[in-house]
Amino acid sequence: MGTNMTRLYLASRSPRRAELLQQIGVEFVVIPSDIDESVYNAESAADYVLRLAQEKAQACAARLTVLDMPVLAADTTVCVGGVILGKPEHDDEAYAMLSSMSGGWHEVHTAIALASTHGMQVALSTTRVKMMALSHEVMTAYVASGEPRDKAGAYGIQGLGGTLIERIEGSYSGVMGLPLYETARLLRNCGFTIPS
Repeated sequence: MGTNMTRLYLASRSPRRAELLQQIGVEFVVIPSDIDESVYNAESAADYVLRLAQEKAQACAARLTVLDMPVLAADTTVCVGGVILGKPEHDDEAYAMLSSMSGGWHEVHTAIALASTHGMQVALSTTRVKMMALSHEVMTAYVASGEPRDKAGAYGIQGLGGTLIERIEGSYSGVMGLPLYETARLLRNCGFTIPS
């Protein structure tokens, strides 16, 4: 792989990840990877997202005849008191997730994996997030908006869900689904030119 690379494969359908890559001037081709996202018994949230990011990158790379560009994959999960909250399967589950985070702190873990001819690089971003105390009316209205449906932890910080967040300690872009500091570091290691 030469230097001054500018393009990669993105193993994600997430419009938020796409926006964040565009924000740092990286061009990409989307090749979604569909893998089993089950949590292993006694697997921590950090280990879970690191494993899934790597599996997504490997699954995407395996579909390519030639690994002519690096493959970037990411996975995000929300953790409350050691319990992993994925994407809610229905509105009642979204409400229950919001209720479990209401008025307290939770963690958002986002792992990224970059597969290239140089091998696999991984990084993890963990951010502590404080959610305001939510009334039944606020949770019901937010769930009814539809925004929680495809979001880990049933909220999107970059949308209406941002109004529910009192403070964060860590990476805002990591909570969105792609921590830009860690992503840029891995891409530079792989020969990308990203302004610093």
